[in-house]
Amino acid sequence: MSRIVLVHGIAQEVLGPETLLTEWCPALADGLTLAGHPGVPREEVSMAFYGDLFRPKGHRGLGAPELDAGDVEDGIERELLLRWWEHAATLETRVSGPGDRTRLRTPHLVQRALDALSHSAFFAGIGERLMIGAARQVRRYFTDPELRGEIQGRLAAAVTDRTEVIVAHSLGSVVAYETLCASPDRPGVSLVTLGSPLGVRNLIFDRLRPEPSQGRGRWPAPVRQWINVADQGDLVALAKELGPRFGDRVRDLSIHNGARAHDVRPYLTAAPTGRAIAGALIGPG
Repeated sequence: MSRIVLVHGIAQEVLGPETLLTEWCPALADGLTLAGHPGVPREEVSMAFYGDLFRPKGHRGLGAPELDAGDVEDGIERELLLRWWEHAATLETRVSGPGDRTRLRTPHLVQRALDALSHSAFFAGIGERLMIGAARQVRRYFTDPELRGEIQGRLAAAVTDRTEVIVAHSLGSVVAYETLCASPDRPGVSLVTLGSPLGVRNLIFDRLRPEPSQGRGRWPAPVRQWINVADQGDLVALAKELGPRFGDRVRDLSIHNGARAHDVRPYLTAAPTGRAIAGALIGPG
């Protein structure tokens, strides 16, 4: 019966809930300590895990199947990689910009994007396969209704009447938002989103369920308060503030995570995040 439910993002398919908790819980505890909160026992924190739903089936080769620019699908995958590229170029002088991308054929344009992103601090050390795989998981979430429903079901099952706060990272913030919107009668909770892509127009925001109306997303009925935390260098959180999309009730906070702008651990260890979670907890224990 968890007071805090954590929701992970993309690229966790070969891990599991207990493995992730060993990484997240110490960082969560550090953030709460900086906020002056006594902390929450480990047994009162759970992970809504869905990474295994993206795990590829076995195949005859060794390792994961290789992916290259020619495997990138038009639509969400292509546009997401290009948006990441464009944003990285505005942040780092060593990342060459796309220029007039309309004159280039898709495979060549995507290859340029992958090459440029490989030189960014954000994607340093990450191969093309992992970059493409990240974009592919986002695409699958939005285009596979069965998968989308099963992922949301994992979170719905983890949240109980005793849950006080949901802390959702990256794609997990999309899962949390849609799950809470679909559960208007659920007891009230606080929502803390970290490195969220929810405000990215066309690719994410306009594909949400329920569909936004007149440029504004619906407020999830069970949410008492919503705190959104973003690092300015986080390429996934292309729209740093969610208030303009979901209303003035969202409290947007800006932090600095150093070189690991999208990593959940520096998000959790940041004092503003700790204060947001501590403020969402009802009582010390």
